[in-house]
Amino acid sequence: MKRIVVVDYGSGNLKSVSKALEAVAGKDESVAVSSDPAAVRSADRIVLPGQGAMGDCMKHLNESGLREEVLRAFSEKPVFAVCIGLQMLFEESEEGNSLGLGVFRGRVLRFPPTAMRTASGARLKVPEMGWNRVYQTRSHPLWEGIADGSWFYLVHSYFAAPEDMRIVAGMTSYGLPYTTAVAKGNIFATQFHPEKSAADGLRLYSNFLRWNP
Repeated sequence: MKRIVVVDYGSGNLKSVSKALEAVAGKDESVAVSSDPAAVRSADRIVLPGQGAMGDCMKHLNESGLREEVLRAFSEKPVFAVCIGLQMLFEESEEGNSLGLGVFRGRVLRFPPTAMRTASGARLKVPEMGWNRVYQTRSHPLWEGIADGSWFYLVHSYFAAPEDMRIVAGMTSYGLPYTTAVAKGNIFATQFHPEKSAADGLRLYSNFLRWNP
């Protein structure tokens, strides 16, 4: 039995992520939500979900003993990170001046007020909340069966600004162009929420479960 663990480090959205994974899992795959470092160590794949404040999530990750196992997973098994999970991969965030895991170089920035206008001049709200197009910047196995420019659901006030643009796998525009997917080696991460993104979101999770990086 292949074990997929959704890591519980105090973020929200755990149930909807696990339910979406269960919907696409095979008969030989089990999905569990856990804050136990041993469960993360023994998992075949892990998912880092995200809804909440990055500082709080990092605090829980550090104090629970999960940090070491999550960092180990980055070098040993397929990892999918969502929203705050993506932001935690970077070095630091403007949200409370929080330090991240530093897997990728770069910072997490708040949407700048001066850029929050449509082409016609109308003001855009922060947080961005709702559906937006994701444009694939390069091919990747997780994009299989998903059309370029497909719509995905987002809820966020901050976005990642990678130093190395080669890791970027998807971009979106909301006042300014920003990164909505990154990929390197066995890691794939999205700012958008696949579990809230209908058929294309489920396809992304299905591709992840069958991905052999």
